[in-house]
Amino acid sequence: MTAPTALAAAADRTDAPAEPTASAPEHPADLDGLRIDERVALRYAELPPQERKGADVLLEHFGDLATYSAAELASLAGVSKATMSRLFRNLGFEDFTQVREHLRRLRQHGLPVTLGATADLDAHVEAEGAAVQRAVAALGVHLDAVADLLAHAPRVVVVGLRNSYPVALHLRQQLTQVRPHVTLLPQPGQSWSEDVVDLGPQDAVVLVAFRRRPPGVRALAERLQAAGTPVVLLADPTARALAAHATWWVECPVQARGAFDSYAAASSVVAVLADAVLARRGRTGEQRVASIDSAYRTLGEVEAR
Repeated sequence: MTAPTALAAAADRTDAPAEPTASAPEHPADLDGLRIDERVALRYAELPPQERKGADVLLEHFGDLATYSAAELASLAGVSKATMSRLFRNLGFEDFTQVREHLRRLRQHGLPVTLGATADLDAHVEAEGAAVQRAVAALGVHLDAVADLLAHAPRVVVVGLRNSYPVALHLRQQLTQVRPHVTLLPQPGQSWSEDVVDLGPQDAVVLVAFRRRPPGVRALAERLQAAGTPVVLLADPTARALAAHATWWVECPVQARGAFDSYAAASSVVAVLADAVLARRGRTGEQRVASIDSAYRTLGEVEAR
């Protein structure tokens, strides 16, 4: 072999692209849009034994993963930091910083993920107070119009699914003490089509729609808008697109410092709104409250004072 031929052969060996290995995919596009635990499940069978140890630790600590450092996770798995770094790349992340950002995005969409190492009660109280102030301020912009609607519409329908259902149930319970014909949807085990098909411009709907909403909520809002039914949307900031189909939007933050959403702001809005409706019902509302209280005592539904 001549010298130029030998050099060309060496160049071919140097410049030829390396065969992609199972543990280092060049472009893990199949991981786009998946949670980190779903990525682990998809790639687990292809991982080398040491990276599997790291993957096991990621799954075991998925709920509080963001409270650890990459070095701590490597120590828990009994592997090197370099092994954990390779695992993160195999899962579609450049480094652990991207993993943390991924977890923050999951939390912002309502997934219970712990982002802080320890509970800070003072910070929790401060955050709750700020959320209540923000929600009540959002209600204040529309309070007169919304309270008038809920006080005088012939029928009021309160809708809530999943995490929104307890807030909707509480609002219905408060409103029904001061006015008749307040309905909660959906009823247990039922859909809502039969109950919303007759709603029109004279009625009122309060749509409680906090994040992790079922897709049918948007279709319902669109139908109500088409029917001309006034809709009060009680929801968190992720409902911005849904708000386009509502008459009024009361934005209630639910993001908390812990793993789970907080509905303190929503409960405060319910209290303010019910008070405003009672005030607009006047003597009629007060008489209904008194009648219900008498019924409580007659039927023995609440403990004696």
